[in-house]
Amino acid sequence: MQLFYSASITQESDTYTFPREESKHIIRVLRKQIGDPIDITNGKGYLFKGEIIDGNPNKCKIQLQDAQFQAPLPYKLHIAIAPTKLNDRFEWFLEKSTEIGITEITPIICDHSERKQIKEERFQKILQSAMKQSLQTHLPILHPAISFKNFLKSQPQASLSCIAHCEEGEKHSLTKELTAGKDTLILIGPEGDFSLEEIEQTVQLGYTQITLGASRLRTETAGIVACHSISFLHQ
Repeated sequence: MQLFYSASITQESDTYTFPREESKHIIRVLRKQIGDPIDITNGKGYLFKGEIIDGNPNKCKIQLQDAQFQAPLPYKLHIAIAPTKLNDRFEWFLEKSTEIGITEITPIICDHSERKQIKEERFQKILQSAMKQSLQTHLPILHPAISFKNFLKSQPQASLSCIAHCEEGEKHSLTKELTAGKDTLILIGPEGDFSLEEIEQTVQLGYTQITLGASRLRTETAGIVACHSISFLHQ
């Protein structure tokens, strides 16, 4: 099965015409022909089944025949994570966390952040590609980058709100804090970790200080460990 994506398709749609670039891929690369089946999702939980009715490589058109809603993840996971200095590492996190299972991602700009801008359009494409690759129909929400301070002000806390950091002090193991089905928010800092002031701000707000293991992890690795821990709990 190969899955395609378009945010514009709804249950009321009868047909859909792919844009030029994707039409060329379908007709010339995949060598699809009129009558061949096509699976497509709108990223909102729906899997649409159809068949090609126009094999034009510039505007491949499909007749939609069926729409099936697939249940979302049995949990909600929001990871607020500092963009890494090297873009490819953050992109790796976006790809793998989508494949594992995540619902929301917010890039946060912290005191020690070396990268303060993101390529939101490119990141969206990576999420879409990872969703299609893993045959999922729910596209994770990617929020605009925001400062750490403003994130704390604007973001409602989840049932379990955590901050993962490497500073000394009492911290709880994430795996021991998790409960199946509970909404979870996890903050993960930049390569230089959160500042002491940032950690104190979350403590004042009631965030749980957590550890992700004995090893000191890179930012993107910490994000994947947190994501997998929650996914594994629901297997």
